[in-house]
Amino acid sequence: MPGPLSGVKVFEVSQIIAGPVCGQNLADLGADVIKVEPPGGEGARLLGAFMPGESKAFHAFNRGKRSLVIDLQHAEGQQLVQRIIKNFDVFMINARPGVPARLGVDYETLRGSRPDLIYMENTGYGTVGPNKDRSGSDIVAQAYSGLMAGDGKVNEDGAPELITASAPADYMSALAGAMGICAALFQRNNTGEGQYISTTLLASALTLQSAVVSRLPVVDAVVRAPMEQAIADGRANGTPYSEILENRGDIYRLLGAAFRLYYGGYQAKDGAIILGALTPVNREQMRSVMGIDDDPTAVPDFNALDPANDAVVAEMRTRIRAIMVTRTTAEWMDAFDAVGAPAAPVQFPEELTDDPQVRALNLMRSFEHELVGAEELVGPIVDMPGADIGSPLPPPPLDRHTDEVLAECGVDDSEIAALRQSGAVGAPAP
Repeated sequence: MPGPLSGVKVFEVSQIIAGPVCGQNLADLGADVIKVEPPGGEGARLLGAFMPGESKAFHAFNRGKRSLVIDLQHAEGQQLVQRIIKNFDVFMINARPGVPARLGVDYETLRGSRPDLIYMENTGYGTVGPNKDRSGSDIVAQAYSGLMAGDGKVNEDGAPELITASAPADYMSALAGAMGICAALFQRNNTGEGQYISTTLLASALTLQSAVVSRLPVVDAVVRAPMEQAIADGRANGTPYSEILENRGDIYRLLGAAFRLYYGGYQAKDGAIILGALTPVNREQMRSVMGIDDDPTAVPDFNALDPANDAVVAEMRTRIRAIMVTRTTAEWMDAFDAVGAPAAPVQFPEELTDDPQVRALNLMRSFEHELVGAEELVGPIVDMPGADIGSPLPPPPLDRHTDEVLAECGVDDSEIAALRQSGAVGAPAP
């Protein structure tokens, strides 16, 4: 079967992560995604480029698409988009509010050419409110939303450190955008009407920590209020950020320090292992594997929020650390697997390409790129047996499909040549 979005055409004007990954998700579901780039290519092509216009980041975020180069700052380029958009079902862009209007590709303008157009716009802070005109990026969203402070990292100077392993707000926005577009397509199928969709890095970052940001007065009086007071006191007294962070505490205060005994990391003989117990049954499974039958935190009336019990928890943690370092990660995993306890070795991302579980799920896909040859990229985030999920197209070289896509939209060869001559379309000659 073809992919569920087979026949859907997407006009993607985006760069870096949030927009491109959104488009890539749609391509994996069968959509024909046209990546529209400026003459010099989008920014990710330059992030660690290993050859002109090609980077590992660009390849990771843009497989499954075709490249169309249009200069949206060129009057003829803007007119061209307004003319050919009728051939597309979806228009998507990630930029600061006001930029689409300046480029002549805002929702009101484009739906004049296609009234049932589905238009998705991703911004840092949204299109209303006091911060709507601010520029946004993932690291900015991490800071503003509290996600960075919640992660609790500081550098050697005591300054806040970004979440370096990923770009959480960007990726969350990408998934939110794809979800919104799919819902809007379904709605259009029922009503015949188009839709404007807004996603923001701020909303994505808040969603990732909703249990912390949300208010529940009956609990917050005991847990959140002291944290808020510590922050307010620190700001009022000019306390360094690192000290405010320490005085505030972290998310696990909501659960109690004892929870972290079996939900966190420990050194093993040859690396590290994570325990992920979420239930009393899981914790008992782990105690049995470790040979612990006298854990004082296991009794039903143990109050993990009572500061008087902090020493009890700390002593238990020291005991578990001493036990965990006596075996290898493989030995611990055999033992935990035998009783069904949730745990995992801490692996490095470079090891995952050939991980047997990753391979079993077909999460890596092979491509042949016309400029760089064979490559393996992370594949679709979803699987739907019976449907063709995962685009076979490799990441597109810049300008590779401009003439092809314009011809499909009814632009003849002589006009394409004229548009190239004017600089409205196409990459400049090397």
